[in-house]
Amino acid sequence: MRPMPSQPSSVAVYCGSNSGIDPAFAAAAASLGALLAERGLRLVYGGGHVGLMGAVADAVLDGGGEAHGVITRALEQKEIAHAGLTSLRVTETMHERKAAMADAADAFVMLPGGYGTLDEFFEVLTWAQLGIHAKPCAILDVAGYFDPLRAFLDGAVAAGFVHPAHRDMVIMDDDPARLLDRLAAWTPVEVSKWLDRAERLSPAAG
Repeated sequence: MRPMPSQPSSVAVYCGSNSGIDPAFAAAAASLGALLAERGLRLVYGGGHVGLMGAVADAVLDGGGEAHGVITRALEQKEIAHAGLTSLRVTETMHERKAAMADAADAFVMLPGGYGTLDEFFEVLTWAQLGIHAKPCAILDVAGYFDPLRAFLDGAVAAGFVHPAHRDMVIMDDDPARLLDRLAAWTPVEVSKWLDRAERLSPAAG
């Protein structure tokens, strides 16, 4: 039976270890971090001091909030582990890192980033789809960065690979405050991933 959700007290943020070209990316990360601190929500993230990772962590700490990092030993130097965090856990493998972040968070937010960011977010999203956890998954869209991803998800529904209810599981917003409000109001999807053929071919399934 899928566990009932509760109001989040900690949020895992997945984002780039680079800042990207558009200054709006770092500004959005800082804005989200400031809001997390203001609302008393603990940050769980990849533990780096650089890029968007550093921007969101610094904003949380500057706002008097808690920032908890999880980083692998191999990435500790490459991503320049943040020295001023509330706590920093060093793991041996990426699998351990991702599991530790998922366990420590009540909700998940993806900001702009690359392969690793997408990998981390879609893993926890898949777990939500399968009912492994009942935690909301959201994307903070910045300067249209995720427009192609939005189109891909809609295309996956149209092609019959994703149920519309599972597409709707992905909260996407371009306003950090509204995004956090929607995380707090989220309720789990009760539709099984495993659909029979008739349901897959019905108009409601795309």
